[in-house]
Amino acid sequence: MTTGQLIIVDHAVALLSIATWFAAGVTLALRRTRLALALLVVAVLVTLTRVASVVVLAGRGWWFVQEKVLLGLPMLGAAGLTAVLVAGPRLLAARRSSGEDQPAGGIVIVSLLTAAYAALAGLGVTFLAGYPLRLSTALIAVSLVGAGALLTARVLAPPVGNPDSPLGISRRRFIGLAGGAVVVSTAGTGVGLSFLPAEPVTMGGGPGRSVADLRGAGAPAPGGTVRRHVLAAKKATVRLPSGRDVDAWAFNGEVPGPAITAIQGDLIEVKLRNTDIDDGVTLHWHGYDVPCGEDGAPGVTQDVVAPGQEFGYRFRADQVGTYWYHTHHASHVGVYKGLYGTLVVTPRDAAEQVDLTLPVHTFDGTVVIAGSDEHTVAAGTRVRLRLINTDSDPHRFALAGAPFRVAAVDGRDLHQPGEVSGVGLRLPAGGRYDLVFAMPDRSVALMLDNARGLWLRSGGEPPDQDIASWPELDLLRYGTPAAAPFDADAADRHFTMVLDRGVAMVDGSPAFAQTVNGRGHPSIPDQLVAEGETVRFTVVNRSLETHPWHLHGHSVLILSRDGTPSSGSPLWMDTFDVRPGEVWEVAFRAANPGIWMNHCHNLPHAHQGMMLRLRYEGVTTQFHGSHPGPGMP
Repeated sequence: MTTGQLIIVDHAVALLSIATWFAAGVTLALRRTRLALALLVVAVLVTLTRVASVVVLAGRGWWFVQEKVLLGLPMLGAAGLTAVLVAGPRLLAARRSSGEDQPAGGIVIVSLLTAAYAALAGLGVTFLAGYPLRLSTALIAVSLVGAGALLTARVLAPPVGNPDSPLGISRRRFIGLAGGAVVVSTAGTGVGLSFLPAEPVTMGGGPGRSVADLRGAGAPAPGGTVRRHVLAAKKATVRLPSGRDVDAWAFNGEVPGPAITAIQGDLIEVKLRNTDIDDGVTLHWHGYDVPCGEDGAPGVTQDVVAPGQEFGYRFRADQVGTYWYHTHHASHVGVYKGLYGTLVVTPRDAAEQVDLTLPVHTFDGTVVIAGSDEHTVAAGTRVRLRLINTDSDPHRFALAGAPFRVAAVDGRDLHQPGEVSGVGLRLPAGGRYDLVFAMPDRSVALMLDNARGLWLRSGGEPPDQDIASWPELDLLRYGTPAAAPFDADAADRHFTMVLDRGVAMVDGSPAFAQTVNGRGHPSIPDQLVAEGETVRFTVVNRSLETHPWHLHGHSVLILSRDGTPSSGSPLWMDTFDVRPGEVWEVAFRAANPGIWMNHCHNLPHAHQGMMLRLRYEGVTTQFHGSHPGPGMP
């Protein structure tokens, strides 16, 4: 069972625990003592099952159970044990004393419902606060359980006057007032602590280089040329292959935008003009390790390009492979509407081949592969398919009719990849795969999400095959091992990022956010590194959603997934899918100075707070403080 499945099982048991404790209390309030006794037994058994599920989940990592072990289970255990001690003997006595159901005292009902409140509070902390557990969260949760118990006691047993009290009030009311004071003070302390400033956001090592000075080369490499482009961002209407017209935002009126191609060593110069995109635009070169000043992160490496303005980008194409570009301002809207294009850099000695660049995008629920959906290719021809996922969710590809190799992932060549067939490929959001094969004497179909996406015609039809049943190719075990360029076990810096959902501040407003270590942008501290260091990330997904993690300006070497080391070719990625319950270990060499965004490339998740910055010591920015986010206007 995967960790994600264990998380779902634990949530289900927690819900069942809440239901059974509530059912026991409500049933007793309805004077159904026999049924209440039976439900109490069930509630205890379910609570013990919850303990077992947490123990099993703890084996997958402390991140998945911290708030359960430190708060949820102790709170439920204390309340549940009290309920058993208070309600158990009385329910047994009532059952033995008469064949008829007997009314129970209010304290018995309160004890059962308090256990239900504790179970509910524990699950609420998991969903609303997540990891890490903070003292303020614990105090608020305990106070809410106490408030629920006191309110229930007051409803079931209203106080009456008692002259024996020195204050002229009943002992019961005195206890209620004292308990209420404790609850209010505890809750107030918790709320007050929650407003304390978070740990300071690291601002770096004092005066030094500005990102504005970290710009690209001024000339191509010897033998290279200058490739100039002008990209005008504007509103447009585009026609889908189905014939339907959709409103779009486009570069030069095209979706995708103009293809940018270069030969290794060329100089790429791009002038971005904003014609009429009201929120503004930038250009981010996804996966390409440009100098930081060319990265296109508004508020960090440049100001946003407003309507009527322009901005120039320049970098040398030293990095061969398949990449893409897109706006990085309000990108959960801008990319979705069409502000993206492809970037392909080929080596100078590239072999003759049919080379197709195939960006995949979803418009209003319609998945589209750019370009023609049918090509004629002579048998024996070498074919390269460059798959690019420009969406925020993964896509599944399969190639029917020919064995193939995954030659490159995210623009980086794999080491001695072997031929495979009858397998599916899961392409993360923002990711790229290069597939290469020799065209057979029959047609080949590229399948997208179990439907035909591209048809390569040569001879006869490919055989009908059950694509949906094909297993997924595990890239961590694919290809031939080779030595890594650094020792990841001796990393100079190690950062852990726990991805979750919870209530947090996002750009100054409270939200049910996508969080990193319990916080939302811009409250997540910067990750400070020094040039030349080896940096290691542990990325933990506590949530039930997939998070395609993307670090700007660097590719990362995949070390392990869920504790299992990568055993195939060295796998360098700039966007890797962290599925529910997964733990990924990755590392990289800090060799590209700057201030870099580090975020989930499900762009709505980034919009909801799941992003932070990696900052090199001594690098500063003059641009308007925090990046407003790849999804934030």
